[in-house]
Amino acid sequence: MMPRAGKKLRSQRSPLPEASAHARVGPTPGAGRRGRRSGRRGAVARVSLVMTHIRGGGGGKMAAPMEVAVCTDSAAQLWSCVVWELHSGANLLTYRGGQAGPRGLALLNGEYLLAAQLGKNYINAWELQRKDQLQQKIMCPGPVTCLTTSPNGLYVLAGIAESIYLWEVSTGNLLVILSRHYQDISCLQFTGDSSHFLSGGKDCLVLVWSLCSVLQVDPSRTPAPRHVWSRHTLPITDLHCGLGGPLARVATASLDQTVKLWEVSSGELLLSVLFDVGIMAVTMDLAEHHMFCGGSDGSIFQVDLCTWPGQREKSFQPEQDSGKVFRGHRNQVTCLSVSTDGSVLLSGSHDETVRLWDVQSKQCIRTVTLKGPVTNASIMLAPVSMLSSDFRPSLPLPHFNKHLLGAEHGDEPHRGGLTLRLGLHQQGSEPSYLQRAEQLHAVMCGTMEKNVLGGQEQLRVRVTELEDEVRNLRKINRDLFDFSTRIITRPAK
Repeated sequence: MMPRAGKKLRSQRSPLPEASAHARVGPTPGAGRRGRRSGRRGAVARVSLVMTHIRGGGGGKMAAPMEVAVCTDSAAQLWSCVVWELHSGANLLTYRGGQAGPRGLALLNGEYLLAAQLGKNYINAWELQRKDQLQQKIMCPGPVTCLTTSPNGLYVLAGIAESIYLWEVSTGNLLVILSRHYQDISCLQFTGDSSHFLSGGKDCLVLVWSLCSVLQVDPSRTPAPRHVWSRHTLPITDLHCGLGGPLARVATASLDQTVKLWEVSSGELLLSVLFDVGIMAVTMDLAEHHMFCGGSDGSIFQVDLCTWPGQREKSFQPEQDSGKVFRGHRNQVTCLSVSTDGSVLLSGSHDETVRLWDVQSKQCIRTVTLKGPVTNASIMLAPVSMLSSDFRPSLPLPHFNKHLLGAEHGDEPHRGGLTLRLGLHQQGSEPSYLQRAEQLHAVMCGTMEKNVLGGQEQLRVRVTELEDEVRNLRKINRDLFDFSTRIITRPAK
């Protein structure tokens, strides 16, 4: 049965030329000027071929958006970041300049690539198409431990020691510094609608923040998280937020050998799975049917959420669930990502390899060897700006301030600009978006209870009406039966 599954998988791949199953990413071989020219021509040819593939091969049909893998390693000998087409393995783009740290790679508004530098106090920023020219260094008060951007492209979040720094992209202003963790922050992520963000740290805590509450808080008060999840007993290593905005589910991984599934709206713990090893990375497919957990021993475990029993705490037994384990890495798994259709899993490891797996068969279908331990590896839909040489960002990146309130704390003043903050005039007068959403949810729940569980008097009246209607129908049926019987049995004249 395995060859048949493999044959099916190959038939579903992109018609682009196949790369070798075990490829080393690097510059195109060539000697001197001729080699460099041929390398550039090869890169242009690959991008042109991929663009033809995206446009439907020139046949007038629009193909599905192309997925790419974006990877970094801690060595950065040849490049800081590499982008390759997911199914063919074709090397599309490389970005040079520095070493990206773990959980330190983010795409900003589909126009810029941001990379927090390993052990350094700045963030590198590239325009997606101008890959050989570093556009800007965002200076920070200390080494950046993790980085993320809001899906709407308006905000940048960075973890610096035990504090969270929030910048506004349009102005570069540092809006707020959140200091509720007690040790270094290890991971940050926004919800899909940018209404909330989550932070996990070495203090074993995961905090859920409402962006609206953080931005509208009184300057004299310290912002408070919406939820504090403290059920882990060792440092948080990774977190993943599913779809749904304020109603999303969040998976958190920890060195305490557990992965926990939470609900953002209520803050309740939905599921806790215990493993035999520490978990270093976690992700879910878009449908949230499966949860993938990367272990410190190199194994990747698949937890089926839709078939899991009702209990909230469960142990994962590798010997009993041998068909739910991906084996191949020789060192701890540092990052995981799933394709849009849920059929392919991407993993990065300290064994200096990035592997592509078929989820159904658990077989490795491609291995890419890097020059150092993998710090970031993720699957994303390629933005138009990534493969269009004519594309330029809609707005340049501003200067990012290192201190709150900019010029008053030593940053250079920027004359001639106007900063407009919407929503602050409504403080104390109108409820926030989150409060309105909660009020609407309460009204809906009350209506449902009234219609389904309550309103017993109306229910009895309706039942009585239905019973009367049934009696009338039975009477009509009997009359029709009697009339038909008389007609049929009437003696012939």
